[in-house]
Order: sequence, then C-alpha cells, then structure tokens
Amino acid sequence: MPKSIPTHVHKLLVANRGEIAVRIIRAARDLGIPTVAVFSDVDRSALHVRYADEAAYIGKPQPSESYLNKEKLIDVARQTNADAVHPGYGFLAENAEFAQMVIDAGITWVGPSPDAIAIMGDKEAARNAVSKRGIPLIPGTEAGLSDEELLNAAEQIGYPILAKAVAGGGGKGMRAIHRKEDFLNILDLARREAESAFGNGAIYLEKLLEGARHIEIQILADHHGNTIHLGERECSIQRRHQKLVEEAPSVFVDQDLRHRMGEMAVAAAEAVAYVNAGTVECLVDREKNFYFLEMNTRLQVEHPVTELVTGMDLAREQIRIARGRRMTRRTSVLHPQGWAIECRINAEDPHQNFMPSTGQIRTMITPTGPGVRVDTGVYAGSEITPYYDSLISKLITWGETRNEALLRMRRALSEYSIVGLKHNIPFHINLMNSISFIAGQFDTNFVEQRFSMTTYEGQPSSIELETAAIAATLYAHRKRQLSAQVVAPAKRDTSNWKWVGRWERMQR
Repeated sequence: MPKSIPTHVHKLLVANRGEIAVRIIRAARDLGIPTVAVFSDVDRSALHVRYADEAAYIGKPQPSESYLNKEKLIDVARQTNADAVHPGYGFLAENAEFAQMVIDAGITWVGPSPDAIAIMGDKEAARNAVSKRGIPLIPGTEAGLSDEELLNAAEQIGYPILAKAVAGGGGKGMRAIHRKEDFLNILDLARREAESAFGNGAIYLEKLLEGARHIEIQILADHHGNTIHLGERECSIQRRHQKLVEEAPSVFVDQDLRHRMGEMAVAAAEAVAYVNAGTVECLVDREKNFYFLEMNTRLQVEHPVTELVTGMDLAREQIRIARGRRMTRRTSVLHPQGWAIECRINAEDPHQNFMPSTGQIRTMITPTGPGVRVDTGVYAGSEITPYYDSLISKLITWGETRNEALLRMRRALSEYSIVGLKHNIPFHINLMNSISFIAGQFDTNFVEQRFSMTTYEGQPSSIELETAAIAATLYAHRKRQLSAQVVAPAKRDTSNWKWVGRWERMQR
C-alpha cells in the first residue's frame, strides 16, 4: 500500500446533492464518520442537508456557481476540517482536475486516481489503454479526424454508425447516423451538443450495433492489489441513451458469459492501475459477442441492484478502500443471490414525450415491505427545480427469482403516490406489464421502437409466446389478490365513503 494513503478518515465532505448524497451520508454514519453536506440556494432544506452532521452554503442554484465550483468545495473542506471528499456521481465525480486539487490540498479523495479518471474519461485514450490487453472494441475511428476523413471512415465501417463525443457521457453528444446523406448535418449536431455539454466538441465514430444489449460489470479494487468484479447489470431499457430500468443479474447472461465479461472488466481496470469502485460498460450482440464501451470511474446510479444480489455496501467499500483498508470481499461474484430490479422515478411526463416536470411535491407516499428499497433525496414539500437532474427516487425490489422481483416491483409501483407534479410511474407500470419485458426480450432500442404508453408492442414473437406463461402467472396472482374480499362485513357508518373514494381517485 502506498505510504500516502491514510489509515483514518475523521470527517467526510459529500460534494454532491440529492439521493446520492443521502446514500453516502448513511454509509459514512455506519462507519462512525461525521459528514459535511453542501447546498445551493434551492437546496437549503434538502434531505441531505438535514441528515448530515454539518452543512455549508456554496452558492447560487446554477451548478457552475455551486456544485461545480471546485475552489469553493475545497474551501469548505478546509473550513470544516473535513479530511476526505466523496464526489458521488455526476457533477465533479469524474473530473480529474478536481480529484488532483483535493489530493494536493492534503485531503483524501474517495475515488480512483486522477490519472485513471483522465484516461478512462477520454474515450480514445480508454480504447487505446484497454486494447493493449486484447479487450474487444467496437469498430470505430480515433478522434481528431476531419469531416472528410470521418465521412470516408463511415463508408468503410458501414452504416448505421454512431457519432460520439470524446469527452463526457450520459448520451450527450451522441447521435445515430443511418444514411450518408445525413452524415454532415448530424455530425454538426453532435459536435455542438458535445461542445455545450463538455466544452469539448471532438467527435469520433463507432459502429452502431443494432439489437444489442447494454450490460455493465461492477469493479472493486483496493490498494493491496485486489481487483474483483461483482457480476453484471442489465441496463438496456433506455431512452435517448439514458437508463430507465436496471436489473442484476441479466436474463441474457449465462455463467460462461459472466465469467468472460468479468475477466475482461478486471483486465480493463488493471490496465490503468484502477483503485476504488468503477463500472465497465459493454455492448453485447445477439450472438453474445461483447465489446468494451467505456469505464465510469465512479459509483453508478444503479449500484443498489448489485448491492442487493451481493450483500455488499458499495458506498461503504469506497470509503474503506480510500482509508487503505482491504475490501470486505476479495473474490469475484459468479453466483448472484436472487434478483434485483431498479426503476428510476423521474419528474417527467411519459404521456408527453417525457417532458420534464417541475414544482412542489405536495404528497409523497413511498412503498415499503419485504424486498423493497427506496433511495431518495426528497420528501413531501420538496421542490423539483429545473437546475438539476429530474430524479425523484430510485425504487428497487429484490426477490429470490426474477419473477418474484417483478411481482414486488408491480406491487411497489402501485403503492407509490406522488402528488404535485408529473412523474414516470405510469411508464414503469406499463413496462412491468409488457410481455416482452417479462420475457426478457428487449434491447437498447426497445423503449423507442417497440414500446408505447397506450398500447403494447403488438404481436409477440414465437419466443415471447413461449414465455407468456410468466405473464399468466402474474395475472393469476393478481386475480387471487383481488378475490380475497371480506364476505358479509359487519354494519358500519358508510356516510363518508363517497368522500374517501373521491380522495383516492384524486390521489391517482
């Protein structure tokens, strides 16, 4: 272990907001570590501020003047005597410059090294690093080519192709091109979007794999030479390259594929001497050929599904690793325990092309019960503003089988009530009723090409018909629930029942 790694963390600054800040505060509290929250003008009464031991104001609502203000965050750490910083995800979590500034200030950085962040944050550098380990890559180009060179390369690769920003992620600066006639216009759109989002308009091309799945592998590595993977997550339910639903394990991945993808992910991490938590993202085609996509050098939004099938607290492990401890587990996970599904509950209207919604949450009733987990940073009375991500919460269910996890998710979604703004719970309910989703027959284009909020996907395929028995099981289960009525109830005053019924309808 390097001598510069501390053996203790006495106070942790959480350089983030919302549900991930709450999540990290809880992990730190479990380790007996006091925490410092930071907040902008619109987050003064936020849940993460209430939960932390201390809180510090950092500026105006605009991220550039608060949560992206590197100097201000380090000043707060010094003023509060915080000797460690956890960046969460988003904002500065994958900013190598900020990581180095934290380290140079003599503060522990809870994350990978700045060098690893810089390499894996540059898609071209990442591809070069992992290719030396023989890791399969999607056919594509390098960055820095002229429009004419990119156009010629597109002809050689073959349409459809994907124009992708060299910097950043989250679907920004990423555009599909299906015809030569559209190439230059779409390339220009991708460049402008990348420049606006990341300050870097560099673009490269990649073959667009149609019918592919987006599957990622969770990595953990410590300072003692231990690097392991914790199995896969299925992340193919997306819209505009933004994930909506994740599950672990994947119904598509068998034991052999899990082993091979896990070995690949470990090799990718070792290629950049990676330490702490990270995720290797891949595309997998119908024949189960997999290709390295990128590595996210942070904790993922969807990490809870991995926690539920491995029994590990990833945020806690991150802090332990940063303190120089060995990981709790030092062997890779090849046999996940049970099944977990996560639905991202966002403030957006699925009936209006997922238009963002803002306003005050007047009522919020979250589901509970066996196998149900809700990670959130808001409560009744919270404001959803246009300044930050529209995520309200992450609803996660666990079951011994995928069917049980699905049943619990259906039940949890039906119990979830949010009043005051639009939300995407109706989308998730429809998805959980989809024969194709139940059967595990989907890819990254499923939501945009085969799913509708008003109708299901049309005639099921022969494979889906073979697995439709699962849907029948779900229906029978629900029917039994509805038939469990009390016979001949005792007389009671029913004068106010009509008002109760009207209130319930309003809640829906």
